Amino acid sequence: MAAIVHPAHPQLAVSAAIFRDGKVLLVRRARSPAKGFYSLPGGRVEFGESLHQALSREVDEETGLRIEIIGLAGWREVLPAAAGAGHYLIMSFAARWTAREPALNDELDDYRWIAPDALASLGDLKLTGGLEEVIQSAHRLLVA
Repeated sequence: MAAIVHPAHPQLAVSAAIFRDGKVLLVRRARSPAKGFYSLPGGRVEFGESLHQALSREVDEETGLRIEIIGLAGWREVLPAAAGAGHYLIMSFAARWTAREPALNDELDDYRWIAPDALASLGDLKLTGGLEEVIQSAHRLLVA
């Protein structure tokens, strides 16, 4: 397998805290970055693409789901942990599931619908940094 080549400048990315029946969708990354960690579906914004367009496209590509985007829940900056690693600014949105069942692409290898208040008790799951805060913020947008 070829080594991942990261750009020399920060990359803009999006993610979605997708809620369905009071639970949020967590997906496990099947490859780097964050291989083996549960996170939110999402990915890079392409040139000329709006954040909402990118989010809908990435969610569809990774999970097959259709969503309604509610609003910006927060953002997170991921700095390179080692030489040659990626630098990302991730804009995270609250969203509601509207259609289809999860059908994961090869970037993901597991998914779970989890109640937001159960995140703290998931000691056996590896979660990406800042995930709980983004989910709580997204949840507040949905119940406001």
